[in-house]
Amino acid sequence: MRRAGALLILLFTLAAAALWVVGDRVGDWWPLVRRSPHEQYARRLADAHLDDTALGRSWLTTASRALAQPVASALPFSANGVFDPAAPSARAWRFHAVRGRRLVVNVECDEPDAELFIDLYERRDDELRRIASAARGSRTLEFEPASAADFVLRVQPELLRGGAYTVEQRAVATLRFPVEGVSARAVQSVFGDPRDRGARAHEGVDIFAPRGAPVVAATDGWVTRVTTNRLGGNVVWVWDGERGQALYYAHLDRQDVSPGTRVRAGDVLGRVGNTGNARTTAPHLHFGIYRALEGAVDPLPFICDAPCGARGMAYAP
Repeated sequence: MRRAGALLILLFTLAAAALWVVGDRVGDWWPLVRRSPHEQYARRLADAHLDDTALGRSWLTTASRALAQPVASALPFSANGVFDPAAPSARAWRFHAVRGRRLVVNVECDEPDAELFIDLYERRDDELRRIASAARGSRTLEFEPASAADFVLRVQPELLRGGAYTVEQRAVATLRFPVEGVSARAVQSVFGDPRDRGARAHEGVDIFAPRGAPVVAATDGWVTRVTTNRLGGNVVWVWDGERGQALYYAHLDRQDVSPGTRVRAGDVLGRVGNTGNARTTAPHLHFGIYRALEGAVDPLPFICDAPCGARGMAYAP
């Protein structure tokens, strides 16, 4: 047994050493160290010794300078300009994004065959870390942040290519709106609002709608609990396995599912009501999101595209 263990350690060490030696080459295809299309292109320039030319050095310098000097923006935004084929250029934009929304970037360019490199970086502790890149040949990038942070988006064409461009950057809700027939403007109370004369804070959002309006699954998942309690009245819990979170639907007039049911986004879970401690208020859905080791999190970004004020669209100008 000891000899077998020593052999495994030796094989692992040799494999790691081999990867270290050839990592520069393997990085173009090895999934654990795969380079972005931008980095692969820079490698091709180096292999052709173009990184030592004035044009190659300018292309690399321009890429770094764009990241260091991004234009401040707010989501969503659209930018237009021209990439001069005769002079290497790159553009970058800095913005803040929160958990719950998917970042969607679309780039158009006059030169359809030009290769464009689209890279997304996250800024943490004054350092930039690349977290997503558009696939080679694609002009679309999507990314769902795990937490709120500052991000930098960079777009750069290959050498001697360019033309007029348009960059569109959106932040869209990752979950379907949980009540049919109304929009985010129906949110009348938000996460953190005081409850019981300040004794506790609101752990969700209240979406007001006519009694009996369909309450739907905000995402694919499993119904884990269908119960009744003093605060929430008739409630339904759905597990969102993709994001590792539990979705809470409360004050239902009735429940139309049972525990263990597999639901798809849009499936009806119940009907809007005012059961539980909402019996003195107008019918509405209390919608909450809970995460292990974190508890309640703000559901508003998950169901409302940017821009969406901290108090929801009902309070937006």
